[in-house]
Amino acid sequence: MSAPNSTTVLPAAPFPWQRPRRERLILLLVALATLTQVYVVTTQDVSRLCLTSAITAGRLTVEPCDGSSLDHARFDGRTYSDKAPGISLLAVPIAELAGLPGSHRSEFHHDLGVWVARILTNGVAFLVLVFALGRVAEGLAEDTGGPVAVTLALGTLTGSLASTMFDQVAAAALCFGAFALAWRRKPGLAGLLAGVAFLVEYEAAPIVAIIGLYVLLRESRRFGRFCLGAVPGFAVLAAYDWAAFGSPFHASYRYVANVFAHAQASGFFGISLPRWHAVVSVLAGDRGILVTSPGLVAAAAGLMLLARRYRIEMMACAAATTVGLLLEFGYFLPYGGVSPGPRFLTPALPFLALGLAPAFSRARALAASLMVASVVASTAVLVTWPNESVAGYRQTVWGEIARAATHTQSRLHANLTRNIVWWAGLSKTESALFVAACAAAACAAALSPGRPLRSPRSAPVRPLEPTVETTT
Repeated sequence: MSAPNSTTVLPAAPFPWQRPRRERLILLLVALATLTQVYVVTTQDVSRLCLTSAITAGRLTVEPCDGSSLDHARFDGRTYSDKAPGISLLAVPIAELAGLPGSHRSEFHHDLGVWVARILTNGVAFLVLVFALGRVAEGLAEDTGGPVAVTLALGTLTGSLASTMFDQVAAAALCFGAFALAWRRKPGLAGLLAGVAFLVEYEAAPIVAIIGLYVLLRESRRFGRFCLGAVPGFAVLAAYDWAAFGSPFHASYRYVANVFAHAQASGFFGISLPRWHAVVSVLAGDRGILVTSPGLVAAAAGLMLLARRYRIEMMACAAATTVGLLLEFGYFLPYGGVSPGPRFLTPALPFLALGLAPAFSRARALAASLMVASVVASTAVLVTWPNESVAGYRQTVWGEIARAATHTQSRLHANLTRNIVWWAGLSKTESALFVAACAAAACAAALSPGRPLRSPRSAPVRPLEPTVETTT
């Protein structure tokens, strides 16, 4: 009697998904701390919002709205946004509902519609990302979902970008969502999100490729579904490039027309081999990730523990983190201009943050200490970065925190941003204290013990002998 035909695939552990304690409270506090910020309108906002306004008017050129902005492209004598069009496309229905102005960039300043557009694009994506990461982390190790979600949301630059039109947060949500769906064996939907991630952010391409490789190695027979799912996102981008720049293969970065055009044209769209000054800036600069987010050190260590049970998933997370760092180390402008930090790393951060689950399970006190330090530093950046990005923080953001704590002259006092509660009549200082209180409450809610949930919960991460699956 002959054995049935079988195909050997890499070991696959079940998809982890559990509800953390106080999930709704944590999400509410995270939203109050991050999405209430009313940042100044930057050139990043202008470039994307002007394209949104142009699309609603039935064209792709952004003049006169964005003719003098730093972030634009020139082709055939006309001005276009130099950004990937995804966020601008997502904001089109919001622009119609919110009444977003668009005849000139000056109209965006102090306009409530701009804040609404930010929140309903990046803000929603941010909350979905925090929700999904918390659920997956809780499935990996009990009582870790809340702390992991808070660390990413308030202990990294992800929260500082949540209420902006920067596309890195939406790309992070889409990439992590694609990975989670691929892990859950839904390759078609995973491909769909991956394709949209590339439509939103060009730099998401390496992570999209890693997710595709993950699907190929885990379930090679379903790789075609992943590729088919990615077609819509790639097709929309190709159609936009063809209509704007005459070829489906000519990205907007090819036609950058500003002071950085020469640097942008060097290497691969401004990315070359890692440079030492970029490494120092990304890791240990005034807004470097080890300075503002020391909890990521625990995350990196935790990824090694994750390999005991989820080896192939750990490899995908480590690969996404590595390519994100290499991109930052090689880019000619590591912080990407006006930014709360090395923002091009943002799409890789949820993959790295998964390592926090086993880290909290193994060494909760140490991981919690690093989490609190991350939230303190990142919250200081959250309430000041748009005004502080040029001058920088003296002796890193911690130097400014120390000055503020000792009542000496600190740039944190002078560069506080506006907040929704500021519109309600509170001062900028009171608005910043409101954000800090919400962040502190989120930490307390995530770390404090509570009664077990009634729903079944998974056990902490533990060694598991790999098994070989067969499909007939």
